[in-house]
Amino acid sequence: MKFAFVIFKYFPYGGAQRDMLRIARACAARGHEVRIYTGQWRGDPPGEGIEVVCLPVSGGFNHQRHRRLIEAITARLRADEPDLVVGFNRMPGLDVYYAADPCFIERAHRERGWLYRLSGRYRFFAASEKAVMDRAGSCHILLLSAREREIYQRWYHTPDERFHVLPPNIPLDAFAGIDRSEAREAVRGEFGLPASATVLLMVGSAFVRKGLDRAIRALAALPQALRSQVWLLAVGEDRPNAMVALAQRLGVEDRLIFTSGRPDVPRLMMGSDLLVHAARSELAGLVLIEAMTAGLPLLVTDVCGYAEHVAAAGAGLVLPSPFEQHQMDQALARLLASSPERVQCGEAGRRYTADIATRRSPTLEAELIEDIARAKGKDRDRA
Repeated sequence: MKFAFVIFKYFPYGGAQRDMLRIARACAARGHEVRIYTGQWRGDPPGEGIEVVCLPVSGGFNHQRHRRLIEAITARLRADEPDLVVGFNRMPGLDVYYAADPCFIERAHRERGWLYRLSGRYRFFAASEKAVMDRAGSCHILLLSAREREIYQRWYHTPDERFHVLPPNIPLDAFAGIDRSEAREAVRGEFGLPASATVLLMVGSAFVRKGLDRAIRALAALPQALRSQVWLLAVGEDRPNAMVALAQRLGVEDRLIFTSGRPDVPRLMMGSDLLVHAARSELAGLVLIEAMTAGLPLLVTDVCGYAEHVAAAGAGLVLPSPFEQHQMDQALARLLASSPERVQCGEAGRRYTADIATRRSPTLEAELIEDIARAKGKDRDRA
């Protein structure tokens, strides 16, 4: 079969982007013809059996560029006639939507004022989401978090049968062959840290949304004796200026290390002591599952969809909503003061993800896409 994968922008280090490429490769490996339609491709070619169709467009505002890109993709899809269209961004014409982002209209009403909901940007993104979720539609939704289904249904009354809740994919292969002691030594050597350094790791682009400022404040609140042994390593595609300025005001700029997105995050996880992910918004949080797979303990906020797995495994501490900085300060100090607790959390997370891996098909999404495509073909034949 011919599968079209649609993603507005591809870069190697985004969670949705990595999931998209993993699923596309699984479909290609099962003998299907796969084309990826995008407005921007950064990184290596996707591999054998997958073609990238890049349709760059221009525009002043983000939603204007997206509208023009959707028009270009729609025209190309009409010409190519794929059997199934799988989208990783919301737009009309999808057969399957991989829900890597939280409900737009819910966030717009919860986080923004009424004036924003009169804007062209709001109208565009709300219409794009409605095209996917409308109760009268036919698009199937692959969900990373069951709680998001309730939110969508509150706004759109989407039928249950169109939702498919996915257990997390466990990236065992990414950590195979990495020696923990060697990784610890390599991380400290690369960044010029003492061998005894305690390394907090934060991974994710969009530093404010991922809560890097919260981590910096918690670092600054540590007792001096503890703080003097701790460094915060932030990995992501974002401008660090505001975070550097915050660290300078709090007197911890010498405790903060930045590095851009990179392919060896598994090695960094194996060489660090704690993953800090105090996100303000995070539909799932692939990085949480990766950290658990690595045996790295976590400190996360409960807004992350995958925080439920952290809590179920006992793989770290989950901060409740509404967020309180003093609670994070106390939680960080507690975990850093207790090496045995960190070890226990790390082992619990590793066992938990290993158990999921034994029960989950590594090609689950590709199998679902095939089933949906076959059902669509039967419906077309009957018509």
